[in-house]
Amino acid sequence: MDEVIGLFPTPFLRAQATVPRPLVQRLIESFTALAVESNNASAHLSHTQTLRPQDDPLLIEACDLIGPKLIDFGKLLFGERLDWSIKELWVNVLDHGGRQAMHNHANSFVSGVIYLTPTHESSCTVFMKSPGGTDFIFKNDHAGVTGGEFNSDRWISPQPQPGDLVLFPSYLMHAVPPNAGVRRVTLSFNAIPARLESWGYTIKLDA
Repeated sequence: MDEVIGLFPTPFLRAQATVPRPLVQRLIESFTALAVESNNASAHLSHTQTLRPQDDPLLIEACDLIGPKLIDFGKLLFGERLDWSIKELWVNVLDHGGRQAMHNHANSFVSGVIYLTPTHESSCTVFMKSPGGTDFIFKNDHAGVTGGEFNSDRWISPQPQPGDLVLFPSYLMHAVPPNAGVRRVTLSFNAIPARLESWGYTIKLDA
């Protein structure tokens, strides 16, 4: 019997309707107007300043809903149910025509997004293999190729609804293509575990 085994897969958690609609609406009303920081990738993309959960009761409420998901996801990454802290959050406002360049997140282990408004199919978050990886030098890339998890360079996440949450390892490269729809608002964040331990050597992290 032949068997194909996916070695060392990258986890990606999608949790639909994690944040209830009333809280989603209050987050939009409270933070969209604060997204005045410009983005170098696009004139139609802006952000709030970096926020901490304790900056606003609405953020604390959102983080309380994210927390159990972080613990479950962290077990996939580190094999143990650790305590996690969300170290920073920010709201992104992507207007029509705006885009986000390919990037990843430093100084964290898990990153996530809460989608606050409907997302046009053109601007679903795209995840990509890291450039300069361990791929073959030659590629088989033409119209007749069937893409899959072992030969694709990118993966387009499912079209989200307001209140949906995604979690992914912070090193994972991602981007948002040009938005062909109306304003798209998201709440992004980075998280770290309380500690990591390796054979008696323990690192304690503090958000």
